[in-house]
Amino acid sequence: MLYRKLGRETRIRRSILAGLTKDVIKNEYVVTTDARAKEVRKFVDKMITYGKDGSLVSRRKALAFLQNDEVAVNKVFNELAPRYENRNGGYTRLIKLNERRGDDAMQIRLELVD
Repeated sequence: MLYRKLGRETRIRRSILAGLTKDVIKNEYVVTTDARAKEVRKFVDKMITYGKDGSLVSRRKALAFLQNDEVAVNKVFNELAPRYENRNGGYTRLIKLNERRGDDAMQIRLELVD
């Protein structure tokens, strides 16, 4: 599987991706750079798929990735999974915003589809 390294070490990159995934799940959107948004999108979709499965193994996998954040995992399994029950993927959308002032990095709003 190809993935972006985001210019970080593995442990730092995993922490960034888990944090952004938690933010998307809790707030239903996040504003970040283009590369990070495209990478986080994969993990948000995977967490919602785990929620739709609903098994104990899926819950433990979600807890492991989301750094034992019970609030985020409960939201995935109790709110988001029933919402996307009839949808087969594509739970997020990317909306391009403007460039960031300091370094001209393209800003993206990653949000859950209604």
